[in-house]
Amino acid sequence: REAYARRAPGDRYAFSNPSHLFTMQEREAAVLALLARERLLPLRQRSVLEIGCGGGQWLLDFVRWGADPECLHGIDLLPERIAQARRVCAPGVTLSRAAGSAVPYADARFDLVLQATVFSSILDPAVRRSIAAEMLRVLRPGGAVLWYDLRVNNPRNPDVRRVGREEIAALFPGCRLRLRRVTLAPPLARLLAARAGALARVLAAVPALRTHHLGVLRKP
Repeated sequence: REAYARRAPGDRYAFSNPSHLFTMQEREAAVLALLARERLLPLRQRSVLEIGCGGGQWLLDFVRWGADPECLHGIDLLPERIAQARRVCAPGVTLSRAAGSAVPYADARFDLVLQATVFSSILDPAVRRSIAAEMLRVLRPGGAVLWYDLRVNNPRNPDVRRVGREEIAALFPGCRLRLRRVTLAPPLARLLAARAGALARVLAAVPALRTHHLGVLRKP
């Protein structure tokens, strides 16, 4: 709560901001391509849980991509984030205040469990392991974890810590892991998106300049 209170994003995450729009469009294309490769499309009738749903942006995206609102669920630790998500999400989406280390759902409940920049916001390795175990518990056999998170540290933000490929594999033992690098480094996106969009797109194709991992982990 204190870490979020220290942040003053302003319009940094507004779609009127060219760099944020660039990043969101880049991410959306990558996620949809991944879901298609993993044969997770169409999303209709697939049960989906987001761990750390925040203000509901990913849940909004899933509805746009064809998911049934009644099949979407989100949990977050902060009540104000749940309240924000309630204002923007479709009425059928289920939102609950809960910790990722104590997910209030039965075993093997979901076809897809999503986490986006949650693990990099958790500095305690034991808590990371606990949340990963809960994600696997509520995921049905053969189901998928959709992963999007930092693969590099942010030297300006001590409240986050990268999650490398080896740690991801250790957090979800026995799962088949497919990862790719995505998301042009935010400082470059902020510098170039409005002034030189073509150059930003060229640089976004360079894996070394991508700051996040996007991937799927398949539960046996």
